[in-house]
Amino acid sequence: MKNASIRYTRGAQLPDILQQRIAILDGAMGTMIQRYKLGEADYRGERFANHHKDLKGNNDLLVLTKPEVISEIHEQYLAAGSDIIETNTFGTTSVAQEDYELGEYAYEMNVAAARLARAACDKYSTPEKPRFAAGALGPTPRTASISPDVNDPGARNVDFDTLRAAYYEQAKGLLEGGVDLFLVETIFDTLNAKAAIFALDELMEDTGERLPVIISGTVTDASGRILSGQTVTAFWHSVRHAKPLAIGLNCALGATLMRPYIEELAKVAGATAISCYPNAGLPNPMSDTGFDETPDVTGRLMEEFAKCGFLNIAGGCCGTTPGHIAAIAKQVSAYKPRVSGQKFFSELVEA
Repeated sequence: MKNASIRYTRGAQLPDILQQRIAILDGAMGTMIQRYKLGEADYRGERFANHHKDLKGNNDLLVLTKPEVISEIHEQYLAAGSDIIETNTFGTTSVAQEDYELGEYAYEMNVAAARLARAACDKYSTPEKPRFAAGALGPTPRTASISPDVNDPGARNVDFDTLRAAYYEQAKGLLEGGVDLFLVETIFDTLNAKAAIFALDELMEDTGERLPVIISGTVTDASGRILSGQTVTAFWHSVRHAKPLAIGLNCALGATLMRPYIEELAKVAGATAISCYPNAGLPNPMSDTGFDETPDVTGRLMEEFAKCGFLNIAGGCCGTTPGHIAAIAKQVSAYKPRVSGQKFFSELVEA
């Protein structure tokens, strides 16, 4: 059969940037929202004032009820040097929003979140430093691979088709809102991730748009495995068919504990870019951010990753702030990105 090349229709500059320098991702959204000390009324706004369930803690809803807070956070990360910011949509699937009985608003929330990120990126972009809005697709609070009932190993609280439909709806809203790429992140169950990947493929086939995809797993403990049991190498081989622009790890661990797994991923993932955005160390309820590491500590640890040639994208997850991102940006700026000069999946070939 004849081969046809399909180039990215959005985010097309990213592959070249990742070959030239280490790009900077933003930090934690939740940590920043905590600084605003929002109450139940703030989360509800006027629109959801009479909703029958508590809404405090539903940070994704703030794109509708407190959009100015989300915009301000985006801009703080951009001012700190982020090349890529994530939409505030970690839990904005209909599956996740059903915990608050707001599943019917998921599509609208994704569109609104993408527009906020898009506007912030447009405000800070320059020809020398374009900024990119990444549509964040979180894992959902349900797992297709693991039983929620210790007494019934075969039980499941969600299935593949339900996840696929929810991710399709989410991605469609993010696309409408103007994102440049998709980020399937904090993956603890590879089957959930496969549902997201399937949905993205469907959406891009249906729309004719072709966006870069970044896939980021989560190693949950010192076993070096994600929660559904795969090693980092096995995880990569399970998702490589998606031809992601970047593969990486985030959350669960600080940089110190994450190091061997990022090194392993950098060895097995070929010419694919590597992303890494760890937590700010271990949880510490006495800290302002809830985590141990100061910006200087996280910055130095990420510098070591860069010095060893592991990175193309560096950022932060839980507990990281604009201060952490500024420190990371400063510390990694002196180092070349991983596999500098090699082609990534900037051109996709279909049989």
